[in-house]
Amino acid sequence: MPRNQFQRTIFALLTVLVTVHAYVFYSLYVVNGATFRALVPEASGVLDAIHKMGGVYMCGHNVPIWVVVIVEFVLAFTLETFMGSPCSFKLACKVFDPRTTHPVQFECAIISATVALMCPAMSLIAAFLYYPYYEGFNMFTLLANWVKLVCYNFPFAFFSQLFFIQPLIRTVFKFLFRKDIAGRKEPAHI
Repeated sequence: MPRNQFQRTIFALLTVLVTVHAYVFYSLYVVNGATFRALVPEASGVLDAIHKMGGVYMCGHNVPIWVVVIVEFVLAFTLETFMGSPCSFKLACKVFDPRTTHPVQFECAIISATVALMCPAMSLIAAFLYYPYYEGFNMFTLLANWVKLVCYNFPFAFFSQLFFIQPLIRTVFKFLFRKDIAGRKEPAHI
């Protein structure tokens, strides 16, 4: 797949672009949808409840959903670029030899390692972003929220990355860089 830093950046950009939207949707609708609807019983749906609440609670303020997407995108892209992608490749290489392992098996190892690194890291960031600051700060509450977020997010992250997001991103990447990929003599791995 990506061979140079430009291609790795494009791959990470595409991955984070799809992933952030999926996780914001998952968080707002699946994890917190019933809570939002309970807080605003007259709302006709989750989006209406968020609108009537004045936005999504983040960093002690209610902000529009687009702000949530932008903040999470910047944080996730930075984390994926500097930690997720390089470390997941190294972890996969510790278990499998990319020259002798079937490419699908090696890609699954990279995806699994990425989820294992990114999910707890992004959940910790989210625990800070969405912490109920109006109650005062407590480290045990932060840790409990972090563990709760990891428990909610890890299954979704693993299965969505393995079966939906990464196959989609790899297909788009192969289309965007089809000339470069066709010119390669041997298959490459992330």
